[in-house]
Amino acid sequence: MKKLLSIVSLVVLSGILAACGSESGASSGSGSDEVTIGYFPNINHVAGMVAEEQNLYEETLPDGTEVNYQYFPDGSAFMTAIETGEIQGGIVGPGPAMNHFTSGADVNIVAAGSTGGTVIMARKGADIEAPEDIAGKTFITPRVGCTHDIQFETMMQEEFGITSDRIDGEMKHVTGKPATYSSMFESGNVDVAAVPEPWASSIESEGTGEVLVQNSNVSFNDKLPAAVFVTSQDLKDEDPGLVQNLVDAHIQATDFINENPDESKEIAINKIKDITDQELSAEVVDNAWDRIDFTYEVNEEILQLFANSSYELQFLEEKPNLEGLVDTTFIEQ
Repeated sequence: MKKLLSIVSLVVLSGILAACGSESGASSGSGSDEVTIGYFPNINHVAGMVAEEQNLYEETLPDGTEVNYQYFPDGSAFMTAIETGEIQGGIVGPGPAMNHFTSGADVNIVAAGSTGGTVIMARKGADIEAPEDIAGKTFITPRVGCTHDIQFETMMQEEFGITSDRIDGEMKHVTGKPATYSSMFESGNVDVAAVPEPWASSIESEGTGEVLVQNSNVSFNDKLPAAVFVTSQDLKDEDPGLVQNLVDAHIQATDFINENPDESKEIAINKIKDITDQELSAEVVDNAWDRIDFTYEVNEEILQLFANSSYELQFLEEKPNLEGLVDTTFIEQ
């Protein structure tokens, strides 16, 4: 199996994918002999790690299919790779999938990956004891309009009437990789973070920040898919058998996680170290695991509510209609 392990190249990747077209990866026909899967190095994406380590795609795809992997730093780069054919499927947050779909991208959510896992952390020494104290402070999320950003800004606007400077509000917004949040807290560069696991638990362990809002109290909490399995509309239409193979492997990975949590945690620790060069302790992963549910079932209604919130926060220019984004037929086989 060819494994692409260079996380450094991902930063460059996000800038060049649009020029790459679909020269690599599987062809759209049923004779595909190469498939590339993408995911992020975080706990919400453990199904991708398990499927890779357990060779589950090799088991469901036709004999001789070469399976490659790409690891992404953010949802925008991932969705661009889906649209250009650089990857055939994989796991991403619902925010980028929704945003690209409403912008005209022919993509489909064919399964969920997990729910929960977004935690709001405050820097120690930032004089923040409650969400109301965030006014005038700087918060960080992985990307503008990403899943964690929408969850955080929805909560702040609906419950506390506080918005970001992007819409002339009182909070300053910056972006960055979650693995760097602890060091940014330590340096005092940011005050608050909407953090995907396991990085929230890592911040807790390192003592640079503390939980301000548990994931169960963040907007959309455990009902919103924190990760979804996405493929292109073209691939689904032209080779539904291939998409079914991919979804079957993803379902097997999800079942494995729920039936073998200890082994799955070990896989996650090792894969995150391989990809990010950061080793998480068993204690950190245990803590993160408790904040996440691993499921392939998709809640379409909550996705539409999430999309409506993205529009209300002005991440989208038009009120979205997600009809056609979710296709559950592959998980119902």
